[in-house]
Amino acid sequence: MGVLLSIALRNLMQSPRRTLLLGLAIGLVTTFLVLLLSLSRGINENLVTSATTMSAGHVNVAGFWKPTTGTAFPIVTGVAKVREVVEKSTPGLDYVVERHRGWGKVVSETGSVQSGLTGLVAAEESRFFDRLILAEEKEYKDGGSEQVLGDPRRLSEDDTIVLFAGQAKKLGVGVGDVVTIKTETMSGASNTADATVVAVARDLGLLSSFSVFVPKSLVLNLYQLNDDTTGALWVYLKDIEKSEETSVIVRGALIDAGFLLRDHESNPFFFKFEAVQGEDWTGQKLDVTWWQDEVSFLTWVLTAFDTVTWSLTLILVVIIAVGIMNAMWNAVRERTREIGTMRAIGMTQTRVLVLFLLEALFLGLGATTAGATLGAAIALGVDAARIPVPSDAVRTILLSNELNLSVQLNSLLTAVVFLTAFTGLSALWPAIRASRLQPVKALTHTE
Repeated sequence: MGVLLSIALRNLMQSPRRTLLLGLAIGLVTTFLVLLLSLSRGINENLVTSATTMSAGHVNVAGFWKPTTGTAFPIVTGVAKVREVVEKSTPGLDYVVERHRGWGKVVSETGSVQSGLTGLVAAEESRFFDRLILAEEKEYKDGGSEQVLGDPRRLSEDDTIVLFAGQAKKLGVGVGDVVTIKTETMSGASNTADATVVAVARDLGLLSSFSVFVPKSLVLNLYQLNDDTTGALWVYLKDIEKSEETSVIVRGALIDAGFLLRDHESNPFFFKFEAVQGEDWTGQKLDVTWWQDEVSFLTWVLTAFDTVTWSLTLILVVIIAVGIMNAMWNAVRERTREIGTMRAIGMTQTRVLVLFLLEALFLGLGATTAGATLGAAIALGVDAARIPVPSDAVRTILLSNELNLSVQLNSLLTAVVFLTAFTGLSALWPAIRASRLQPVKALTHTE
């Protein structure tokens, strides 16, 4: 095998122009694939971060309360008992927070926005405050400065609110301004509350376009609810990878404790209202989900992006494969007498086949390794540059205001192995033809 490796390397070096052109093409395709995989991974990380900050815990215990068969509210009653069961039954538990849910109109002197109301208890929200990134004043106020204003931890105070930059811009407000929240109670009466803007957060794409944060007490007052109610318990684990299996364990524990539960449905809670209102029961049923259930309406972004990535890569790879096959055909034709000589001195068909495949694999491995290294370097540079995304539509898809690329070792290995293997397959048929050349005919071959 050592002799074959040596011959394969020398053959590549004897045709430097052809080797360089093919290697450059393979390397560029590898770079392109690594960049797309890094962008896909970046979108996925943004999704996880945004989802577990904005929309869900790792595991969620929510539910619906129906005073009549035709009405439903996203409320959990008897929270203390539910929380006790959850905390005792959750393996690998980190901590639990309460998030109240509501919907209303946020009104300023110059505008209004419809938004979900997320009521939280500031003392429980270390993860939320660590992950929430405040916006610079210029991002939401014309003529504003590059200064970051506000303190979201002031949500511990009554009648406060944290907006996102896009919402603040539509409302024409900033830190220190007062907005009015208008909603409808469960009895059908209108209710309002004034809230002071204590911080403006940087947009998180689609997930931040329909949610504002307020203290739990404000939601309770708006909807005239008692302290033993909440919208959902968000359960955070020490290992997010165990979210799905943990949700099954929590579900079983709640059933054993005597609670009624809805059948599992992989949708966010607001997709379930119509079905729940049509169900013939009253009282309360809990609903246990994990974080991917709550953002399932966004997973199409990753699916579509990955489909485009691999489709474009496949097209480019097919083009490269044609070039490799042509190059190998030329190599076989140019080296026909050399092949005949090797066969005449005892080289088997299999060894000839392996020789040509080794040439292609060496070429592919070298080019893909160089391409993957270049792609990783570009991706890391782009991510470090924190390039802003100017388009609202693109920000919505990327779930970020900035272009985030995440380089993962498994993505690099995937690109190198996939394209190297494809390079070898492209050379397979010319290699088979070379191995089948008869020594006598090959030795008498003339160009």
